[in-house]
Amino acid sequence: MSMQACDLRDDERRPPADELIEIIQRGLRAKPKQLPSWLFYDERGSQLFEAICEQPEYYLTRSEIALMGVHAADIANVLGEDVRLVEYGSGNAVKTPMLLEHLHTPVAYVPVEISVEPLRRCVQGLAERFPTLPVQPLHGDFTRALRLPIPPRVPRRTVLYFPGSTIGNFEAREAAELLRKMRGEMGDGGGILIGADLKKDTATIEAAYNDRAGVTAEFTLNMLVRLNREVGTDFDVAAFRHRAHYNAMAGRIETFIVSAREQKVRVGRQQVTFKQDEAMQVEYSCKYSPTDFAHLADKAGLEVAQTWNDPLNMFSVHYLVRAGTRTREAVAQD
Repeated sequence: MSMQACDLRDDERRPPADELIEIIQRGLRAKPKQLPSWLFYDERGSQLFEAICEQPEYYLTRSEIALMGVHAADIANVLGEDVRLVEYGSGNAVKTPMLLEHLHTPVAYVPVEISVEPLRRCVQGLAERFPTLPVQPLHGDFTRALRLPIPPRVPRRTVLYFPGSTIGNFEAREAAELLRKMRGEMGDGGGILIGADLKKDTATIEAAYNDRAGVTAEFTLNMLVRLNREVGTDFDVAAFRHRAHYNAMAGRIETFIVSAREQKVRVGRQQVTFKQDEAMQVEYSCKYSPTDFAHLADKAGLEVAQTWNDPLNMFSVHYLVRAGTRTREAVAQD
């Protein structure tokens, strides 16, 4: 495996403590209180999320793996030859090999990951399986503008791969903004291969975010553990609990950290009061119908060229191209 432009430092590129305190204070002044979901992902949080994916109630990962098992070859055919594959939030890249083994003469694989250790494991894990594949790991935050490494040869197209259901963690406006940024990064003739969780019955969805083993609850509350450790807040973690419910009207799981009693928490020089049963919003996880996702893509100047579902129609993967591409291709063929 060849590796280029490899900058794997151990700083996680997290905000400095004073900036993080300001982010927390601003969120806790909001009504309702809220904290950004990226705070979940310290080293322990990343480990817990991997454990969540293994819980019997968490259908999302199994469904996407089943989808790739059935459709990876067809997806690769649609992407075509000489693709540079850029994966957003690669983590350990569990599903990526299922696609890479079917790609025709890939130019390079660029895993983009903010956490150093998962990025290292991703690169190492692919080394034996794809010894001739050029890999260009990029340590960074995919929500910000990326400076992609120069590929070893000119690709026919750049495809941004965004597996999982992470797009659902963004509200509609933010999701459209991210897709617009991706449209710019994929360049002319490029595409976006993106996963999205499908709408389904409330019980199935809610169970996935409230597993019986309590792993998701520990994952949620680990955010408070992280803040206590990194910026010196004094959250009494035992005095808070996890709550996740499906808002069918909004089409999303809404996850909260709920105060079990009236209490005060020190954040920097401020004292923040929590009422008993006061809920602090920490994550959304949007679910989509095919029409919903096409509408989202349209807001970003994109269109759905093709969609694949898993055998049980629980999860979907969409291939997005610039709006009007299919029309122009059809005209060119006439």
